[in-house]
Amino acid sequence: MFDLRSPLAKLIFFGTMAVMALFLFFPIFWMISTSLKSEGEIFVRIPTLLPQDWTLKNYINALTRDDIGVYLKNSLITAGSGAILTTALATYAAFSFAKYRYRGRMPMMYLMLSAQMFPFAVLLISLYPLLQSFGLLNTHLGLIISYIVFALPSATYMMYSYFANLPSDLIEAARADGAGDLTIIHKIILPLAIPGLVTVGLYAFMWAWNDLLYALTLISSKELRTIGPGLLLTHLGESRNDWGAAMAASLVGSVPVIVAFSILQRFFIQGLTAGAVKS
Repeated sequence: MFDLRSPLAKLIFFGTMAVMALFLFFPIFWMISTSLKSEGEIFVRIPTLLPQDWTLKNYINALTRDDIGVYLKNSLITAGSGAILTTALATYAAFSFAKYRYRGRMPMMYLMLSAQMFPFAVLLISLYPLLQSFGLLNTHLGLIISYIVFALPSATYMMYSYFANLPSDLIEAARADGAGDLTIIHKIILPLAIPGLVTVGLYAFMWAWNDLLYALTLISSKELRTIGPGLLLTHLGESRNDWGAAMAASLVGSVPVIVAFSILQRFFIQGLTAGAVKS
């Protein structure tokens, strides 16, 4: 055990925590600082940590000049739909793997998880021609399907870990009372699995919201772009980079995820730790 009662141990512990906090939060601090600087102050040879002349011009430009509202709406549609569908599919698949006994169930689950071994780009190479053959390129539906394909294996395993720790006696008692499988899942299991459902939903939503590669490749129309490609193609280019507005727009685009996580963080932590200890 690491004894924190000695002064040296406390110094090492809090020093390590301070270094980790600096590593994690300094990029966010730099984004906020840059978003409040004028263009001339951003491109000085020796940058300053804090703005010398505070300005909200970058936020005004980001909110009025660009189609950020359209990008946010498209991200909410694709990320929200992908998260809901991923959670639903992962729930039924995980419950099947955890509570039913049939030939090949574990090899099937491991085969699904093996998709996580491949990089994003490799999955995209195989997914692109498939979506093209069905006419789903440059559509929200094609992007939603791509998000499900990537997030479903991890989501299924997280729900499997949660369901595996639920006592099977509940299911047997419900069956003895005449309840069917769908009734058991919807009225008994799902109310108990709310932390796991929230965890999976947030995981899928945050991954889809932060995605750049898939959205940039599968979507070409400006009116269908999500927040990542939209901000990239709006503020950064070959001739001019508007870093101040880009930082301001990025902070605005982070608000939905921050709000969702702040509201649901209690369930998120419960869901992550639910499968850590066996009942």
